[in-house]
Amino acid sequence: MWQDSSYASSSSQSPYYAQQQHQQNLQFYSPSPSDGSLYPGSRPSLEGSMGAQGNISNGGVPAYGGNIQSAGGWWTAFGTGGFEGEPPLLEELGINFSHIRAKSMTVLNPLSRVDERIMDDADLAGPILYVFCFAIFLLFAGKPNFGYSYGVGLFGSMSIYLLLNLMSEKGIDAYRVTSVLGYCLLPMVGIGAVSVMITLDGMFGYLLATISILWCTYSASGIFVAVLRMSEQRLLVAYPVGLLYGCFALLSVFSGK
Repeated sequence: MWQDSSYASSSSQSPYYAQQQHQQNLQFYSPSPSDGSLYPGSRPSLEGSMGAQGNISNGGVPAYGGNIQSAGGWWTAFGTGGFEGEPPLLEELGINFSHIRAKSMTVLNPLSRVDERIMDDADLAGPILYVFCFAIFLLFAGKPNFGYSYGVGLFGSMSIYLLLNLMSEKGIDAYRVTSVLGYCLLPMVGIGAVSVMITLDGMFGYLLATISILWCTYSASGIFVAVLRMSEQRLLVAYPVGLLYGCFALLSVFSGK
């Protein structure tokens, strides 16, 4: 016991042992890097890529660069303005009222020349609007046929899409087929509006429905023929299209009760 305590006291007083212990304690500390980072191996500053510039001499508060717009009130959420260079919301949604108007006027004036590039900017905003209006008019007339309207439209679009791709060499996608059939439903929407005011289950209604079917069929077949360059096959295109619009006419004339 006495030897151990004396050995420990002599060792603690030894200058060599004290120097060795001091070197071991210094291993827990590392000198600060010259680049100012917190620890060795850290990533360089993101000052250039992130646009944020930290300035220690500025009271320790980093100064951020860039063009940041000030936030307005809650009413700015309903405005049409946005960030600089950002496209309008309607353009991002694919809604162009000028194109919708041009295609609708082409359907309403079927005797005019149809441009073969009219469906380069195909959209479904107009067709969805017309199908919805058609179903709403039937609802007001006491004919709640929403399911039949959507079902006939979907099945008819798929059938016409398959037939056109089998008949033409150029081919057409289902998106444009649906767009053409939806826009050419516009005369049938007028029949639905008339059915709200008067009953079409009579001679006048049959005549009006026949005219509407011919109108829709002539417009749709004209657009398909112009886009696919099938001028010699217009009657073959018009036949299945006429059957599709005939189903919509049956929904407008008869109540189904």
